[in-house]
Amino acid sequence: MSDAPRPARPRVTLPDPRSATLISLATIAALLLLWWLATERRWLPPLFLPHPFVVAERLWDGFHTPIGDATLDGHIALSLFRVLSAFGLACLTAIPIGIAMGVSRLARGVFDPPIEFYRPLPPLAYLPLVVIWFGIEEASKVVLIYLACFAPLALAARAGVRSVAPEQVNAALSLGASRWQLIRHVVLPAAMPEILTGMRIALGFGWTTLVAAEMVAANVGVGQMVLNASNFLRTDLVVMGIVVIGAFAYLFDLLMRLAERRLVPWKGRA
Repeated sequence: MSDAPRPARPRVTLPDPRSATLISLATIAALLLLWWLATERRWLPPLFLPHPFVVAERLWDGFHTPIGDATLDGHIALSLFRVLSAFGLACLTAIPIGIAMGVSRLARGVFDPPIEFYRPLPPLAYLPLVVIWFGIEEASKVVLIYLACFAPLALAARAGVRSVAPEQVNAALSLGASRWQLIRHVVLPAAMPEILTGMRIALGFGWTTLVAAEMVAANVGVGQMVLNASNFLRTDLVVMGIVVIGAFAYLFDLLMRLAERRLVPWKGRA
């Protein structure tokens, strides 16, 4: 056999996140430029695609002139209250239940069937039932968003618990850790990456469900504002509302990414 050294394998490196950010900014700029060209050259009539400057003007005016029953900041504030309150309640209940499902067969047997039953259902399918039970006030919207956030949070917490390495559990038990200490100091930190991913997904589900709920049973809110504008063929307001909805969804995602980097800096590292 030859004693010649084997060629070293090329080292695989992950792309620099800063380069991805630059590409994202360039993509946004290109899309805005294409939008401006399409409206400036009259490729599409204003009824189908309003000029970006018109949309920006409606955005500015919306903070000073009421759109329907409230100004734009009023619509945004009420929408944020609905989704964040429901998301907070879901975190307080779904994460402990998910952890319990991961460590206890009894808890999994109790909670797994109802969660798996309603999880595939679109929220609009049971929205009429929620309205009948809780009325058309804020409670029905919060409950609907809560249910949309609950399932992904509980399942993510359960998956995080099941991903804990047995060596970690055995090491803690060999040192005399109690069941509560095992969950607090071993299971919960190990499951935190999965839990944060579930929070990120659940917040997106909650924001999407919020817009749908406001389109059905609300007088004030970003979704209701878009629906009213579409009824009067106000495409400029519709596009403005879509921009606002997408901007807040992207902001939520950025905040959750920042939380992941701060709380679980070891995620994705060998």
